[in-house]
Amino acid sequence: MEGRRPRPGVGSGTRRVGSAVESPGAVVRPAGVGGPGHGAVAVSAPAVVLGLCSGTHDSAAALLVDGELVGLVEEERLNGIKHTSAYPAKAITWLLSHAGIPAAHVTDVAYNFSPPGYLAGALGAVRHLAVPSSAGRALARARSFTNVYRRARDRVTDVARRFPQARMHAVRHHLAHGRYAFAASGYPQAAVLIVDSLGETATTTIASARGNSYRTLHTIRDPASLGYAYGAITEHLGWRRGDEEGTVMALAALGDPARFREVAAAAIPLTHNGFQLDPRLLPLRVLSSCYPRVSTRLASLTCPARQPSEGIEQVHADVAAAFQERTEQVMLHLARHAAHRTGQRRLCLGGGVAMNCVSVGRIAERAGFDEVFVPPAPGDSGTAAGAALAVHAARAGDPATGVAGRCYLGPAFPGLTLAETPRPNMVARRLLAPTEVVADRLAEGQIVGVFHGALEAGPRALGNRSILASPLLPDVVRRLNETVKFREPFRPFAPAVLAEHAPKYFTLRQASPYMSVASPVTAAARKIIPSVVHVNGTARVQTVTWEANPFLAGLLEAFAARTGVPVLINTSLNIKGKPICGTPDMALDCLAESGLDALLLDDWWVTRT
Repeated sequence: MEGRRPRPGVGSGTRRVGSAVESPGAVVRPAGVGGPGHGAVAVSAPAVVLGLCSGTHDSAAALLVDGELVGLVEEERLNGIKHTSAYPAKAITWLLSHAGIPAAHVTDVAYNFSPPGYLAGALGAVRHLAVPSSAGRALARARSFTNVYRRARDRVTDVARRFPQARMHAVRHHLAHGRYAFAASGYPQAAVLIVDSLGETATTTIASARGNSYRTLHTIRDPASLGYAYGAITEHLGWRRGDEEGTVMALAALGDPARFREVAAAAIPLTHNGFQLDPRLLPLRVLSSCYPRVSTRLASLTCPARQPSEGIEQVHADVAAAFQERTEQVMLHLARHAAHRTGQRRLCLGGGVAMNCVSVGRIAERAGFDEVFVPPAPGDSGTAAGAALAVHAARAGDPATGVAGRCYLGPAFPGLTLAETPRPNMVARRLLAPTEVVADRLAEGQIVGVFHGALEAGPRALGNRSILASPLLPDVVRRLNETVKFREPFRPFAPAVLAEHAPKYFTLRQASPYMSVASPVTAAARKIIPSVVHVNGTARVQTVTWEANPFLAGLLEAFAARTGVPVLINTSLNIKGKPICGTPDMALDCLAESGLDALLLDDWWVTRT
């Protein structure tokens, strides 16, 4: 397929006249870095857009060739460092090799932040000098935003030097989130709500999207940040901010929100079209870990900061419950405002807060949308694809292809060969009927790791890099948490179910292919599969179709043939503190270091001797 020559003014940071396509940001070519001008790409050459998330957290790369998504890969799945900020060299190498494209043929590189936006944050910090509760942090805030601007600018310069023949685009962070969320939905039109901690100065945006058009209608800027607030509470309760917010969400189900409801409401007051943060409780953000995010006043009204080594008490659960409830209320308020501003019947969600599946469930139930969609990678790794999509949209008349309905976008290892003893104290044998063997073992009560097909994008294992278990066993949750995942005993496990059987067990009225929505369960689920029902009466369900994942669908069917139940526990193939296994060696490490009974490595059955 022939590539498209960039139209004059399009792709250079301008808005196309008469179009609602938003500019992704200026073409960046730092001083001293070479590269062609517009029109340097030959008409016969394909447009090759490399999208990057790099230098902050959850580094990733994505590749579009002639407007078609080739892949999206998180670097952590290949280098083994969870939430890595490293330049995604391994991901880029795999993508270009997979596409058969030399690095020199990349025509555009799209970075998932626009550095000048941080300068606006530095200048805006001055106004906080006039606010008594924030004045003490105003200058430090200005310095921190300036420092982040410099680091982001230097990252863009570094990337540009790596691809001297390509145009370099710095894309606004929330536009990257929104472009990916909408494209992945496959909807012809939708409202888009992005909620995270910070992208330049934006923390929340509402947009209307239709085809190739994307219009931001409303922006809430820092210091009003729901992601900042939830991260602050996560850290205060003794877990890693930016990593273990899901633990706080799970703990919240064990708490009484009424105990600290007024504190949470005061810390995050609602406004007509959004929300604010009270700096007396959640202090003004400074982009440095040296500045605490919870005030002494908030601690005195709730509890002292918990150290990770300390036990979990009821007060911690009650704090988690109050702030989880407030997060749900704010998200529902924002979703309803998005419906009002856009008039759309479908909603796409993105940003780190979109991973709060309980809040997404509340929106699906109560916001009045016909359908709510969260992409497979709603966090920053997905902005690698979103940045590339934004560049494509600014220069092409048609939306990109190969994005909707796709999550298995990373490396596969066809033709993998293992030795009979792949590791000391391990034995491997090839299976002729993997689905039947795995279904037999699961029905017998074994816990099995699965490494099969292409790697998933995003934080949820969706059947290709999963740990599977029977939901019919009374002690399976304890075994998984204590001997396999090594995590807190109150953490729940998600069910995967054949889509056509989902209504028997879950009340969710829509598909949930990416395990993004906490659904209330039916009486049948409580009776038959109580192990997947959290104490709040919900389950983060994955609905599985034959079209999306024939292997997992076949496994669910085979398990149902043996047990009468087309449901399996599905959790990620990793142990606490490590990323989802992206390579065969990482999968073998997981078997060696955990209480897994066996590992299916493509069609190899690996057990400990």
